[in-house]
Amino acid sequence: MNRAVTKFRNSAFSAYLKRNQKYAPITFFIGGFIFDSLTLGRIDRAYDLTMLCIHMTSLTFTIYAFNLVGDGRWHGTFLKRFEPYFPLAIQFFFGALSSAYVIYFSRSVSLTKTVSFFTILVILFVANEFLKRRISNKYLQFSVYSFISFTFFTFMVPVWIKYMNTYVFILSGLISVGCTLALIWKVYRASAQTRKEVHLGKLLSLVIGIYALINVFYFFNLIPPVPLALNSGLVAHQVKYENDKYAVLYEKDEWYVFWRTHRLKLLWRPTENVYVFTSIFAPTNLEKSIFHRWKWYNPKIESWEVVEDIGIKIRGGRADGYRGYTYKHWVRPGQWEVEVITEEGLVLGVVDFEIVRTRETGSRSTAVKVF
Repeated sequence: MNRAVTKFRNSAFSAYLKRNQKYAPITFFIGGFIFDSLTLGRIDRAYDLTMLCIHMTSLTFTIYAFNLVGDGRWHGTFLKRFEPYFPLAIQFFFGALSSAYVIYFSRSVSLTKTVSFFTILVILFVANEFLKRRISNKYLQFSVYSFISFTFFTFMVPVWIKYMNTYVFILSGLISVGCTLALIWKVYRASAQTRKEVHLGKLLSLVIGIYALINVFYFFNLIPPVPLALNSGLVAHQVKYENDKYAVLYEKDEWYVFWRTHRLKLLWRPTENVYVFTSIFAPTNLEKSIFHRWKWYNPKIESWEVVEDIGIKIRGGRADGYRGYTYKHWVRPGQWEVEVITEEGLVLGVVDFEIVRTRETGSRSTAVKVF
């Protein structure tokens, strides 16, 4: 072990860190992001689960080790040689985990409903670059750890038990708080310096406050229901199912609208149905009831009216998402939106469109996409 440590200290990488010490934090920050971007795919994939668990376990151990440095706990051990790298390791794992959450949440986020929580994740991800000078601040350190731990368990517990609802979310939060408090207590008991620097009541209040804040976000439907994710959603003239394929007939948008393929204005004749097709990713063997909430904007009262909730039972496991559709015959011209929601009312995404009444079909520019 000593030979390996000596070899590392004399390596080109170690020399690079010493020469470019002020750039090391952003290097590790970007490294964590690139690592996740290149390696993470599906939240229920064995590799993803393993890497997230390794990141979380390593972060926990590194925070524990770092907070005992001031007490000389690692004198005479092989960890002594790695003490200068503990802050960088913490930053790497903060960056890797927060970027993973940004990647997963971005697949599920509805910008009209859950952008606030997603913004917090992005801010945490970006702010990680500036944590080096404050990483020794134990209040900040354990607050960030508490938030990341909560998010970690809200992802992992539903994947492990193949079930998700409000009680599972609460359970995930309690497990997270328990792990965070256990780490704080372990550090507090082992480190005399921590006992001098930290007021335990204040630190515990911060952790409980973060727990309460995330629950407020959840019960106000401001958190996307991960690990579920809306892969695609569009309004269509017709959906046909044949040979385990869905053929969706939709209106094409103008050529210069490169960020989407379907048109948001649907030319509709009164004799036609209006369809909304969605594909929803869910972890393998996870079953969940999903609803399409059809809403019409009433210009007279300037408010959205719920027209109908139509349920779909999904079962996870398909890489491109569980496919399904709902339709309505009795519709009115105007602005519509279909919220894709869970039983608890959490929003996976929103399909917006406008119905324009017409008597002719020749002006339509349509295409068929197979899912």
